[in-house]
Formats: sequence, structure tokens, C-alpha cells
Amino acid sequence: MESALKPFRALAYIVGVMLLVLCAAMVLRYGFGNPAMSKVVAPIHGFLYMVYLVTVMNLGMKARWSWPYMLGVMLGGTVPFLSFYVEHRVTQRVRAELAAADA
Repeated sequence: MESALKPFRALAYIVGVMLLVLCAAMVLRYGFGNPAMSKVVAPIHGFLYMVYLVTVMNLGMKARWSWPYMLGVMLGGTVPFLSFYVEHRVTQRVRAELAAADA
């Protein structure tokens, strides 16, 4: 599970930051009529979110999560700042499971 946790953590942070950048781009687009930034950021964020979904699926399968829990973690990447919280909670859970397995 540790090998699946590292890519998940990295992608959770990257997707969280990109989502905040995308929110700023949407404010520029719809608030100020400047769509240039969102035309660049939106496809990049979309691609990275798809990679995030794959890493969640990988970690979830290795950790044997339930489907509702895995879906909740996947949706954590859709709300600004929530991906940081979800990453923290998932890391705690996985590390606790690894510690319990070692004991």
C-alpha cells in the first residue's frame, strides 16, 4: 500500500493546487471577460484529475476500501481545499492500517 500512497499524495496536492488555479481562471473568465487563462488551465486540470482518479483506484484496491469510500475520496478532488483535507485523512488511515498490519 505504501507504494500506492506516494503517487496518491502527490496527485492530491497537484490536483488541489490546480483546482484553485482553475477557480481563479474562472473568476477571470466570467468576472472580467478574459478567457485566456481558463483555456489553458482547464484541460490541464481535467487531465490531472483523471490521473488522480487512477491513483485513488489503485490505492483503494490495494487498501480494500469500500466503493462508497473510494467514491468519496474521488469526489474530494472536485471541491477547492477539500483535496488537501482528504489527502491528510487518507494518509492517516493508510498509515494506521500499515502499522496495524506490522504489529
